[in-house]
Amino acid sequence: MRAVIQRVHGAVCRVDGEITGQCKRGFCVMLGIREGDDELEARLLADKIVKMRVFKDENGKLNRSLLDVGGSMLVISNFTLCGDCHHGNRPDFGAAMKADRSKPLYEYFVRLIRERIGEEKVGCGMFGGHMHIDVDLNGPITIVMDSDKIYSKERKTQSDTAS
Repeated sequence: MRAVIQRVHGAVCRVDGEITGQCKRGFCVMLGIREGDDELEARLLADKIVKMRVFKDENGKLNRSLLDVGGSMLVISNFTLCGDCHHGNRPDFGAAMKADRSKPLYEYFVRLIRERIGEEKVGCGMFGGHMHIDVDLNGPITIVMDSDKIYSKERKTQSDTAS
């Protein structure tokens, strides 16, 4: 999974002029799901995102997490994050998981976020829909996370601990 996380004052997603989801202070997260991704990677990514310290503390340092500030989140499915532009100018989206398998994993990720920060604090786009997203960036602070890198580090940490 690949996530692009943007710290926002607020964000709104609309489909055909109707709001499908929104958030206030917190994160707008674009989520791309690749072939081979699974629930473990969704859990690792969800935990990492809600604990990521990119909000200012009383000393102005980026030391507080979404959990610390009581923030909210807008989660948008975005298969184009899986695009590969190594060959030519037209992205290859072959690494993106097919919609029939990625939708349940996207919904699982959203459920994990809701469990961690609260049901009412999580908005969503429309899976597979053409969305218009208004984002009021705060910073800007934009972070890209890949679950396979988090997963590799987690596995290395576990094997080092077992040794």
